[in-house]
Amino acid sequence: MSVADRLPLGDAAGNGALLLGGLCVLLAAVFALTPLVVSLPGSLYVFFEVGILFALYGVLVLGLDLQYGHTGLVNFGHVAFFAVGAYAVAMLSARDSFAGISLGLPWPVALIGGIVAAALLGAAVGATSIRLRDDFLAVATLATAEIVHSLFVSFEGIFGGNVGIGSIPQPVSDLAGDADTAMLATILLFGGVMLLTLAAVTRLTEAPYGRVLRAIRADELVTRSVGKSVITYKMQSFVYGAALAGLAGGLFALYTGAVAPGYFTIQVTVTVWIGMLLGGAANHRGVLAGLAVIMGLRLLSRFALGVTPISADAFASVRLVVVGLVLVAVIRYRPAGIWGDAEELGVDT
Repeated sequence: MSVADRLPLGDAAGNGALLLGGLCVLLAAVFALTPLVVSLPGSLYVFFEVGILFALYGVLVLGLDLQYGHTGLVNFGHVAFFAVGAYAVAMLSARDSFAGISLGLPWPVALIGGIVAAALLGAAVGATSIRLRDDFLAVATLATAEIVHSLFVSFEGIFGGNVGIGSIPQPVSDLAGDADTAMLATILLFGGVMLLTLAAVTRLTEAPYGRVLRAIRADELVTRSVGKSVITYKMQSFVYGAALAGLAGGLFALYTGAVAPGYFTIQVTVTVWIGMLLGGAANHRGVLAGLAVIMGLRLLSRFALGVTPISADAFASVRLVVVGLVLVAVIRYRPAGIWGDAEELGVDT
């Protein structure tokens, strides 16, 4: 299948995401590269911080949707590829870090290195596990995430142990005039990257290539019987999703300026999985909307903590219970997700 078949001209939604994403990146460049400065109200900082995290997790959930929503690959270790992308960027670009390896290469080279490292890990995991049944693949990817986390903690001389790696360049903050302008430029840049990713995966999955992926999810035997190499397509989908996770991880490292194992726990995987299931797998805009709902609930709960008479620890448990009840209600009454297509997913309603 040629590249032209994989990325044909997109529909209105895909083109809209492409144009809007390009505009966001252009505006980010204006704020970062010119003397223009802005002043943000302090009360809005938390919304900008959550918005930046949403854009990064949005790239993650789009990669996961490509793997599970369109190909049926159950990946419970998505955070591993996110972490590998972040650590690769940190090790390649950091200068004189207090712990771990810091090579001091230019950050664009490091970002490419982070994407390649995550894709290579995806290829390695896929080569050994892609033939496994769904439940065994889930266990294998979950184990991969735990192994990666343990490696980061155990090899202090390479990864910095529990301290992690610091002194990572923060190009947007370095270029912008002040902290407020840097925050605005960052959310525009990351939002633009998320929209450009949405445009790319939309074109990929609406092309004949995407129809083959959905055919594999629906029935592997039938797809194989018409001459399609199921393993090759599944490998490609798995590696594409891993590379997107690596991109998100690399951007995360360049935003925070430091990485540590505590940033890359199973909580990341759980958040993107819940967002995808809530919004509706195989619907790119739906999974982003589902992720927005989950992260919006978490944001609202921050404000609710201040007006409730319970401790922060107890409130954290209550928040998990509320999120769990929302997910159970959606699965009960909308098993394909709020914006999912039950007929396409083969779900009984």
